[in-house]
Amino acid sequence: LARYPVAVVTAGAKSILDLPKTLERLESLSVPVIGYDCDDFPAFYLSESGLAVDQRFDELADIARFLALKWQLDGGQGGAVIANPIPADLALDKTTHDGALTQALADVAAAGITGKATTPALLKAMASHTGGDTVAANIGLLRHNATVAAGLAKALIA
Repeated sequence: LARYPVAVVTAGAKSILDLPKTLERLESLSVPVIGYDCDDFPAFYLSESGLAVDQRFDELADIARFLALKWQLDGGQGGAVIANPIPADLALDKTTHDGALTQALADVAAAGITGKATTPALLKAMASHTGGDTVAANIGLLRHNATVAAGLAKALIA
């Protein structure tokens, strides 16, 4: 992200990660975090994390203009994160999310799972503890991200 001119449309980092450190690392690499129709960095299954984005834009054409200017000024280097919250009807409520995450973390710890196997195990446990709601949310946010990314790509070539 720090080296190549790319825009990553995302529903935020997974809430199982350390979100403040994730944003701090992006800042240290001079990677702007742009909120698409949001002021708050999304947390994957949650539309808000309580952490601010660097800049908010409500129109994809405005994001495209920002990116074009950034790449012009930066000599075509460096990407940006486009924070695109999960649609409200698919987002988990915070209480459900936090309870499922707490249980999933306990499950993974009890099973002695570490390293690369941790994230898939946590996601599987969260799906189990939410009755599959996280799977439906994941599919919905993927579709939403793809739609926004396609719209941004169209705006970039306009």
